[in-house]
Formats: sequence, structure tokens, C-alpha cells
Amino acid sequence: MLPSPPLQPSPADFDAALLRFARPHILQTSHWAALKAPTWTAEHLLWGDQEEPLAAATVLCRRLGRLPVRILYAPKGPVVARPALWEEQLAFLEGYARRRGALFIKIDPDIDRDSEEGAGLLERLQARGWVFSGDQIQFRNTMLTDLSVGEEALLAAMKQKTRYNLRLAERRGVAVRPSADFGAFYALYEETAARDGFLIRPRSYYLAVMERMQGHGLGQLLLAEADGESVAGVFLFRLGPTAWYFYGASSERQRQLMPNYLLQWEAMRWALAQGCTLYDWWGAPDELDASESMWGVYRFKEGFGGHFQRWIGAWDYAPRPSAYRLYTEAMPRLLAWMRRRAGQTPPATASQSPP
Repeated sequence: MLPSPPLQPSPADFDAALLRFARPHILQTSHWAALKAPTWTAEHLLWGDQEEPLAAATVLCRRLGRLPVRILYAPKGPVVARPALWEEQLAFLEGYARRRGALFIKIDPDIDRDSEEGAGLLERLQARGWVFSGDQIQFRNTMLTDLSVGEEALLAAMKQKTRYNLRLAERRGVAVRPSADFGAFYALYEETAARDGFLIRPRSYYLAVMERMQGHGLGQLLLAEADGESVAGVFLFRLGPTAWYFYGASSERQRQLMPNYLLQWEAMRWALAQGCTLYDWWGAPDELDASESMWGVYRFKEGFGGHFQRWIGAWDYAPRPSAYRLYTEAMPRLLAWMRRRAGQTPPATASQSPP
């Protein structure tokens, strides 16, 4: 059983307890919560003790403009030590949303949809009145690579074309190095966004993310160089057994040298050197269909031996269902009408990155 009320440890103590779970998520850490301020405030909740925690949740909260209404979100959380605790965890979060006067609370834990735990959790969510969210903030699916097999097995599991391209990059002098040159990465990111047609945040946002995560040993920027210039880059996060590929950028310059292939291979090698056993490629199509917008991204990741993983996705609980329906159904229609009146077009789809 989950003790009540939960502990509210310091950010450092919460992060230490989070590492006691089998597969904690970087978006549940106090570092990610700090990066969301001041738009979001955060509360770190812990059940059990710090040496043997039973469950944990970082819950973000923000107000809807000037309205006396809050929305709550546990990004990639909560996390529980065993599946039997989900019933109590959901009951607590429902009561928590009511006590905070929230319009709704959203959760999206990394639970395999096709596993026994996933099937049981989906049944519980539906029985308790949670609804599958129309706003899937994070990617619903991803690609995963098991790093525990070692470098030789990883190379052997790649598609022949992928191995050829990364060896080609090596032969033609592409070099990948750890870096703190965030300016060079952002310039590549801007170029990528303009080429592929997605919106990105201001430079200051990515600089804050990279400085904080890299400064605390939870992230690493890697840049690929050819003929003395940066032509591609990735920023990786890591926590416990997992490394995540969150941000990637590349230039049209020197594209024929295949720098992205060597860059991803070195990213996987970096994760191995940090003791990680799982590489999360952070994003895959909703369905495995060539018509999907992320199909090319999927094929690239599949070439490295990544396997398709379906999570349960984001689910919302609303203490006042009628107000939630108004927010999720009427508000988008109102905003669309206002844009049409103003002659505006909807914003472009965001890139492969967390919020």
C-alpha cells in the first residue's frame, strides 16, 4: 500500500530517490521541472522512503491565463515500483486534482501498451473515468535500442546501408566530438527548422536546457565536423539505465559525407560509456505506415537496429467532465474561428523535442 500523505522531499533528495526505480525518466527530475519555471510550478511527491521508494511523481502546474483554473501534468510519470500500486496511485492523483482545483491532470508514463502491466493499467484508467488525451504532448511511440549487447552486436544488428554510411563518414574524415558550443548547435537547429518547416523555441531556451543538463552530468552535446566546420549535432539526456536522443540538427553542407550516421553511432557509444543499457530514439510514427509524416525518421532509426515501441500514451482525469469537454472541444473551435477571422494560419507542427 502507498502511505499517505506522500513525502515532499527536496529536489536533490527526490532525484536521488528517483534513481532507485528500475527505469526513471529524465522528464520527472527536478532539473526538468526547474527548466519549466516560471510558466509551470512543480511539486515533487514521494511514497515510501528514499532508500526503497514505492512511487514518485513530479507534477507540474500552471494557470490558464487569468482564469482561476489550473491544469496539472506529470511528464512521463508517475513511476511506481510494481504494477499493483497503480490503483492507489490513480486514486491519489484524482483526489490531488480535485484538491488543487484543477481542470484536469495529465499523465503519460512509459508503460508498454502491449505488456501485462500496460493492459491492466489501461483497464484501470478507463474504469476510473480517465480519457485518452487529444493532446499528446510527448510522442506516443518511440524506437528503442538495447545497448547491453555491446558494440559488436549493435553493429551487426544494423542494416547494411547504415553500417556502410557510418563507415563512409569515418573514411571521409567526419569527426564527432563532445562540445559545449551551443551557439554552433543552435545555428544548425535553425537551419534544420527552416528546411523541414517546424517551429523551434528561442536560443535562450535550448541554451538553458543544455547548460543545466550538461552541467549536472545528465546530458551531452555532440557535434559532427567536416573540413573544420560543424555540420550536424545531437543533444543527449541520460538518467539511470537510459539515454535519450532529444534534439538533433544538421546542415545541407557536406551532407554527402553522411555525418548523421556517424553522429548517431557515436551517440550510442557515448551512452554505453556512461553505463546506459537502453537508447531511446524519442519519437516514432503513430502507426507504421509509409504515409505517416515521420516515416523517413522511423526508417533512419530502424536502420540502427531500433525497434518500435508503443506506450500507453497520455491520459487525462477531469474532476469536472463538463468543463473539460468545453476546454477540449469548444476552445479549439473558438481559436480556429478567431484565426480565420484574423486571416491567420494554424502554427506549424513542432519538431522532435519535448515541451
